[in-house]
Amino acid sequence: MRIATWNVNSVRQRVDHLVAWIKETSPDICCLQELKCTEETFPRLEIEALGYNIELLGQKTFNGVAILSKYRIDDVIRGLPGDESDEQARFIEIGISTEKGALRVASIYAPNGNPLGTEKFPYKIGFLDRLIERAREHLANEEVFIFAGDYNIIPMPEDAENPAQWVNDALFQPESRAKWRELMSLGLTDAIRASNGNKQLYTFWDYQAGAWQKNNGIRIDHLLLSPLCADRLTGTWIDKHVRGWEKPSDHVPVRIDINL
Repeated sequence: MRIATWNVNSVRQRVDHLVAWIKETSPDICCLQELKCTEETFPRLEIEALGYNIELLGQKTFNGVAILSKYRIDDVIRGLPGDESDEQARFIEIGISTEKGALRVASIYAPNGNPLGTEKFPYKIGFLDRLIERAREHLANEEVFIFAGDYNIIPMPEDAENPAQWVNDALFQPESRAKWRELMSLGLTDAIRASNGNKQLYTFWDYQAGAWQKNNGIRIDHLLLSPLCADRLTGTWIDKHVRGWEKPSDHVPVRIDINL
């Protein structure tokens, strides 16, 4: 089974890119972030024509998450549990059935948290606390699950071409990275890092200052696997070439294969 995540940075603007990449890689499940559209304006027909079921949580102009699945979707949770007042469209989770049992997949668009010193950074930390609690719940039930998406966290210095550039950014703050370690300490596996060691691998290149041309990138798009899922990991890819397409997203797709 092939599972992917991609912050498309406006799905309506990148629908041709999305369709082309799907035809190229044929993921069984694809998690999308930063849709920047509502449910009504999502390009549903183009995606359904490729054989996918679609569940999404949209928001006009900002945020938005979706999951595309070749499998029948058994259930859906829209919004990260733990804060009923949170109206931002940043989390959607589905359950599907496979030949080897149930699988849960979440598409996550964690808050950026900038600028520091505003309410945006505590919101980021609070969101991550709720995500940690959600992972605990699944682990307590011994579920096979994947938390995929744009975490807006640079976990380690090797996840940035120029770490010093990010020391005053919410993505690289000690508090953000501590929440990452807390999540990982539950027993989750960072699929890309587990398969590639300390190689410099990036998933995001800013539009500014020639970041793409200089390979001045960071790794902030992650697929975290539960222990029962990590045991079945067979391959990982970062589709870097997509960043070179005309008018691309500033993120690229990341995908894994698991034996389900």
